[in-house]
Amino acid sequence: MKIDIICIGKLKEDYLRAAEAEYTKRLTPYIRLGVRELTESTIEKEAVGICKILENSAGPQSRKIALDIKGKVISSKGFAGILNNFAIDGNPHVIFIIGGPNGLCDDILRKCHIRLSLSAMTFTHQIARILLLEQIYRAYRIINNEPYHK
Repeated sequence: MKIDIICIGKLKEDYLRAAEAEYTKRLTPYIRLGVRELTESTIEKEAVGICKILENSAGPQSRKIALDIKGKVISSKGFAGILNNFAIDGNPHVIFIIGGPNGLCDDILRKCHIRLSLSAMTFTHQIARILLLEQIYRAYRIINNEPYHK
């Protein structure tokens, strides 16, 4: 399976870049991972950049998931089930979209198959990126019946 993450802004701190590198390494046996960073701007300009990436990389079977504060909150097992079902249903490409400090515009949210919230709490978009990577890793451990901290 291929998973792409489109995100607004760069990881600014060394410890965040180290965490991303660690989860990228851990995910290597399970998926092909791509991360596309876009420059922070107005929500409208960010949407134009996101749409360009989607036009160039999203095929008809790609599934798009927006991280959205108003999205559905699910368990780690539920998240693993979604990713597993995508693979079973023949959808080998998942694209996660993480907005900037102002979130994602409605046009982008409408293009997504799922709106997912990581928590009822609010996180910076940089922390959300690391949490998403951790949850993707956890999901593949669950899918493969491998032990992982509960």
